[in-house]
Amino acid sequence: MALSAIQPPPASGPGTAAPQRSYRRLIISVLFVLVAFSLLPGVSASTGDRLPDFISCTAQCDALNCDEGSSYVPIYLRLLFWTCSQNCDYTCQRLVTADRIMMGESVEQFHGKWPFLRIAGVQEPLSVLFSILNFVPHYHGFRALLSSLRAPNAPTTLLWVYLGIAITGMNAWTWSSVFHTRDFVVTECLDYFSAGLTVLYGFYAASVRVFRLDYPRRRYTRYTLAFVCIVLYILHVLYLSLVRFNYGYNMLANVFVGLLQNVLWVSFSLFQYWKFREYWRLWPLGLVITVSLAMSFELFDFPPILDMLDAHALWHAGTVLPTYWWYNWMNRDIQALKTSKVKN
Repeated sequence: MALSAIQPPPASGPGTAAPQRSYRRLIISVLFVLVAFSLLPGVSASTGDRLPDFISCTAQCDALNCDEGSSYVPIYLRLLFWTCSQNCDYTCQRLVTADRIMMGESVEQFHGKWPFLRIAGVQEPLSVLFSILNFVPHYHGFRALLSSLRAPNAPTTLLWVYLGIAITGMNAWTWSSVFHTRDFVVTECLDYFSAGLTVLYGFYAASVRVFRLDYPRRRYTRYTLAFVCIVLYILHVLYLSLVRFNYGYNMLANVFVGLLQNVLWVSFSLFQYWKFREYWRLWPLGLVITVSLAMSFELFDFPPILDMLDAHALWHAGTVLPTYWWYNWMNRDIQALKTSKVKN
């Protein structure tokens, strides 16, 4: 792979027209895909919601326990904003599920979720735990990159881009923890929007590193790419917030941008190894494979083991260690660039 295949020409001079045409084509392609995905249907109600036993149970529980004068919810549940009706809903999910298991029937989802065992009012305890564990390497990575920023000869622009990965990562896992603690419309939106921001920013960061848009002479190309990403993200959020929260569109939009990011990192990793013959240059390739395998748990959804461990929780568990590996690579990449800068 030739160097010109990875690095575009500088943002000024006779080579400017080619990258501008490429970015225009990229923008048009992304807009086309977003519009196409927006036509996909959203998620329908779960089978469990329509079970006669569940409907009857919630109606009786509400009538018996949730009158204005007699409703009671323990303080530890009220601290997490559980209402009497919501507590009835949870209780009936557990009762109906237990009855179905005893009769040898399948476990069904309710409101798009499995009937998890609640702990201290937390709806999905293991997903919360793994979300917090995912926050930790982003925090440590942020601190390590911040200390590198103060070092002499550091590639400052690229360091700030890498710091953005840590910041968006910490934000995403914070809201993931909140959402899995209590599923409200607002916490769901903040979780999905934060995850989408992480994916889109990851594509931006990959583009900056692969094409060396951190070079001063390419700053206008970097600014243009940043502007396009910001506009697309705002349009994405506005569509989901004001038009329709389409789960299918949201998922496929994130998969599309994530695939673009993965293609960039895999190509870059292979080229770097071919050029330098150093095995650590292949780390991004290994990370793409590892994280993709962790995400594949979502393809094999199953009722939660011990009423808590489902495929989604396993996906979150599978991304903790690779994130440490990711920041190790970023710091090593910064050190290599710093050494190269000193030599030159």
